[in-house]
Amino acid sequence: MSIYQSYFGEYQKRIMSYAPLAIIGQSCLGSVAAMYILINGNTTLNMVQLFIVTILCMFYNGAILSQQKPKISFNLLIASVVVSSILIIINA
Repeated sequence: MSIYQSYFGEYQKRIMSYAPLAIIGQSCLGSVAAMYILINGNTTLNMVQLFIVTILCMFYNGAILSQQKPKISFNLLIASVVVSSILIIINA
């Protein structure tokens, strides 16, 4: 069993517990990424990065609020966390 499958199984079983925690966590991580992006200025590249971080965070929050399938919300959570982390590292 892969790491993805084991984490997804755990997320799926306890989605009502993990969803609020994940919303708070990925939103905070997205805000830190937005802060680091904006510290570097307001060039077109920075605004594109800010747009990507904001959209991914909003997609995950929207998926939870609209009660999408757990697989969709889990994949959006992973995408949001990975992209936010990469952009924090790039802009730090």
